Amino acid sequence: MPTSRQETSRGVLYAVGAFFIWGLFPLYWKPLHDVPALQILCHRIVWSAVFVALVLLLQRNWGWLADSVRDTRRLGIFALSSFLLSLNWLIYIWAVNDGRVVEASLGYFINPLVNVLLGRFFLGERLTRPQAGAVGLAALGVAWITIGVGSLPWVALGLAGTFGVYGLLRKQASLPSLEGLALETFLMLPLAAAALLWFESRGSGGFGHLGVTTDLLLIGGGVVTAIPLLLFASGARRLKLATVGLIQYLGPSIQLLLGVLLYQEPFGPERAVGFALIWSGLALYSGAGLLGYWKQRRLQQA
Repeated sequence: MPTSRQETSRGVLYAVGAFFIWGLFPLYWKPLHDVPALQILCHRIVWSAVFVALVLLLQRNWGWLADSVRDTRRLGIFALSSFLLSLNWLIYIWAVNDGRVVEASLGYFINPLVNVLLGRFFLGERLTRPQAGAVGLAALGVAWITIGVGSLPWVALGLAGTFGVYGLLRKQASLPSLEGLALETFLMLPLAAAALLWFESRGSGGFGHLGVTTDLLLIGGGVVTAIPLLLFASGARRLKLATVGLIQYLGPSIQLLLGVLLYQEPFGPERAVGFALIWSGLALYSGAGLLGYWKQRRLQQA
């Protein structure tokens, strides 16, 4: 039997693997810049559905699907969550291929603080002083970037908002990671497949017309979508939320470095100050969470 320490080590490995893959996503979507973002999204949905269906077939894990289809409340919530997840994917893919990797990374930096606000307004969760301060610093950082750059960072806000509301909906009708992704992609599959057929009928489809590499990348989008989610689910089961909360910043940090160092996107003083304010808010938020976790652990050991 694996020890608790071994399980924690595995959990860290799985979680780091998930966020590391998510951080490298720009490297995957950039080579598909000749394919419109909406088509990439449709392929991602279709091939994700195919991949998770194969995994479920190997696991013989289909019993949950009939129950989910009969549960109209769960089905309705997952229909909304699948739409928001698809919108999040579309914004991200478009942003990467439009040279906005830095702004996309900002969205995932502020996402934890957006979750705090959503919990306050929709779940009645009270904001602690550190949380309120963290949200205030993040809002100040976004305002600073807006004034300095001269435009609202709508990509970042769109990514954080759609993923935040998506997570809120998933709390209302939860399913394990694989089953949840399966239901979401199955619900969007008819629309995505119909859209791809329509693009092809008009002669604007990318699949089969832009080379074997492009075709393989489009097909592989299903695999690279599912694998980090499965790694994350395995890691989250073995780790405290405070640990996962710290590891989650690995993804946007890698994306930020790729945007600045590899893709040479602008990161002038305005963005630097704005990011610094947001990072300060995240440090306050994470530090308060860790302090609370350590205090609770001491009380349990006393």
